[in-house]
Amino acid sequence: MRRGSGFLMNGTASACMLISGLALLVPGVSAQTPTYPVKPIRLIIGFTPGGASDLVARVYAPRLSAALGQQVLVENRPGANGIIARNIVAKAPPDGHTLTLISPSTLVLNSVVEATPFDVARDFAPVARIVDLQNILITHPSLPARDLREFIRLAKAQPGKLNYATSGVGGAGHLAAQLLSTMAGIDLVHVPYRGGSIAINDLLAGHVDSFMAIISTAVPHVQSGKARAIAVSGARRSSALPDVPTMAQSGLTGYDATTWYGFVVPAGTPNPIIQRLYKEIIAITNDQAIRQHLESRGIEAFPAAPEVFAAYIKAETPKWTRLVQAAGVKAE
Repeated sequence: MRRGSGFLMNGTASACMLISGLALLVPGVSAQTPTYPVKPIRLIIGFTPGGASDLVARVYAPRLSAALGQQVLVENRPGANGIIARNIVAKAPPDGHTLTLISPSTLVLNSVVEATPFDVARDFAPVARIVDLQNILITHPSLPARDLREFIRLAKAQPGKLNYATSGVGGAGHLAAQLLSTMAGIDLVHVPYRGGSIAINDLLAGHVDSFMAIISTAVPHVQSGKARAIAVSGARRSSALPDVPTMAQSGLTGYDATTWYGFVVPAGTPNPIIQRLYKEIIAITNDQAIRQHLESRGIEAFPAAPEVFAAYIKAETPKWTRLVQAAGVKAE
């Protein structure tokens, strides 16, 4: 009996060893979490170089490369209001080697574009909210409006004639401008571009009257006097342009259209990988030198963990969706 029991015990142990050995030979089966990352990481940006999302991406990319031990490559894939870039990430393997930045504009894509090939809530996993930044209404210096009240008066005197540029339909600037139009009761003509850098060039050339820009895009041009700052969109003034009042201070009580950016990966990405990315991204966000660099462009650190970011996305989506649906905003 003892010999038989011993045989069974030895046989069981041998079987376990055999199964463990085979597991190591089967692709995708491992006794522990596989090493991450194992190849370069793609950071897909849906707009042209020089815009706010591109600026933020290029601050984080080299530092993430150093932290993760693999190159993080910023890849600009502009077009279709950011849908091209978002779709690449949504359809990528959920292994942490493809990520992107999203903002409030991403949350309304399903409302402003018919047959969007992905769903934000279903196809992305939040990693970290990182920064907040304001929009700012700027004008060409030739426009006879020096503050928001004069801008609104001018727009009411010329309904349907005064125009404004944005980085795209349903983008952060478009949402902020639509809120301005709704609250002020004015009729402005929207001129969408494929990115903030292209829009700012046309404003500086005098081809458009105004531009609802992400503040980081506008700061150097306001400081040089090539563009006139009218008002910022947040609840408080920006440290980058402290002399520029908020929309609320300029007469639109309750106006607040702050933009934020956060990292997401494809849904289904393993939690250990998300947590590794979160750890490194938040360490960069909390670095004092990085904060000072971003703040000089009007970008404020606002770090949040994956679960907090997920809850924020859930709360923000209906807010902006209601605005674009009420305004009838559709891709042009």
